[in-house]
Amino acid sequence: MTKRRSRGDGGLHWDDKRQRWIATASLGFDPSGKRIVKRGSGKTKTEAKNKLREVLRDYEDGLAIAPADYTVERAVNDWLAYGLNGRDPATVKTCTILCRTHIIPGLGARKLRDLSAEDVDKWLATKAKTLSTRTLQGLHGCLNRALKRAMARDKVKRNVVALCSVPKGKEGRPSKALTFVQAEAVLKAAESSRMYAYVVLSLLTGARTEELRALTWDHVDLDGAPEASPPVPPHVAVWRSVRAGGDTKTRKSRRTLALPKRCVDLLCRHREDFASATGKPLDAANVRRDFRNAIKDAQGVSPSEWTPRELRHSFVSLLSDNGIPLEEISRLVGHSSTAVTETVYRKQIRPVLQAGAVAMDQIFRTNS
Repeated sequence: MTKRRSRGDGGLHWDDKRQRWIATASLGFDPSGKRIVKRGSGKTKTEAKNKLREVLRDYEDGLAIAPADYTVERAVNDWLAYGLNGRDPATVKTCTILCRTHIIPGLGARKLRDLSAEDVDKWLATKAKTLSTRTLQGLHGCLNRALKRAMARDKVKRNVVALCSVPKGKEGRPSKALTFVQAEAVLKAAESSRMYAYVVLSLLTGARTEELRALTWDHVDLDGAPEASPPVPPHVAVWRSVRAGGDTKTRKSRRTLALPKRCVDLLCRHREDFASATGKPLDAANVRRDFRNAIKDAQGVSPSEWTPRELRHSFVSLLSDNGIPLEEISRLVGHSSTAVTETVYRKQIRPVLQAGAVAMDQIFRTNS
């Protein structure tokens, strides 16, 4: 005699429409009086029962399994819509571009519950053939945060992206610096452009492009205080940038720089043409385009191979070539330590350590 199922054990039946076995279990009633029924389906009775056991286990663990059609694309879109509140608009734009261009086309159709660490590893390895390591880190970060948010909302059991490391991507173009001859050619070529003041100030002070784009006349003193003790030279206060909140990159980036005479003379003429102290920060893309247009006639310089930020590298290189100590260069460019200066500008820093040679010359000349 077949044993009768206990009350609440549910059942097992064939669904002609879906062509699958359906296993069900009743778990009582919710606060509104509606019966709580969990289901598992499969092509065989055993598969359906196993699926039901998994659903019941997740229910007991407090996990609300995402709908079968909840995909990686939906998880990413939910994060873009609700997980970036309060972030800087530039950050939101960057994350949106990364998700729309790479993540959704590559992994979007995958069901979130079926996404594995192996899927992510293979996808990142494919992307590493054409993208830089920095971009790969951005992709990993966006996908990681999207799945972390989904996990916190019981859409998936675990975040498999956290198990994946970022591979090394395609080598990017290394930054470079202008030689003195090239720098003179750039300054001469930019004289007739509206970018001339920007180019001169960037090359002769080493300020970051995001600092110069936010600079207004109220932070420029072209007169100084020569009668003070000690005298105060004409200077520019690099106290803000186009970053979120207007802050500079680090606390030590807030600095006041004396202006070379060439900058003072140029800015005096520039103020006569652009005397307003108000205005919006310059757009990065427009600055890059206008900079390349300004230096298109510079001899020995290919405009397409240079960016505005490399004027800062050139500033460091020219100072180093002329014997300025690393500590002083670090202070001028607003780095938190000389280690940062050496790490970022190691190709531009060319100190010749002479102490040993000088000492040896004296020792052996004396002995001779």
